[in-house]
Amino acid sequence: MSVTDQKTPLVGIVMGSDSDLEKMSEAAKVLEEFEIPFEITVSSAHRSPERTMAWTEKIKDEGGKVIIAGAGRAAHLAGVIAAHTTLPVIGVPIDGGPLNGVDALYATVQMPPGIPVGTMAIGSGGARNAGIFAVQLLALAYPELDEKLQAYKKKMSDGVAEKAARLKEVGYENY
Repeated sequence: MSVTDQKTPLVGIVMGSDSDLEKMSEAAKVLEEFEIPFEITVSSAHRSPERTMAWTEKIKDEGGKVIIAGAGRAAHLAGVIAAHTTLPVIGVPIDGGPLNGVDALYATVQMPPGIPVGTMAIGSGGARNAGIFAVQLLALAYPELDEKLQAYKKKMSDGVAEKAARLKEVGYENY
């Protein structure tokens, strides 16, 4: 079965607050680019723990394969979800608050043994990488995604070569 034939979300994206949407939308953009069905919601490990657990179970029960969880401050959204599911969880620390995301990074990356969370960089870049990493995980089961990833990386490489050529055009040497 092709990934585009999927009727239910393969990836669940959850964020602790709607204020995280600007950053977490980067993960959604990647999934849209690769035509991977996903679901996105807001749920808090601290303010709505029952909702968070119900959503986590629903994603898995409906055939989801990966969860991307983004939260700011010292929220433990990704870790709480990882404690309650066997699905791979990718954590995205959101920048903001008095520590500008460093607290979120520590809360996401410092998990106890046995409860792994694949943690990305702080902010939008981390959210984008979370989307790409989810695609890489899904490519293990969907070979067409591997082909799309190869094309994606080639496009990035070609873009670097084009930028280097433009530098040469304006008088700078490239290598």
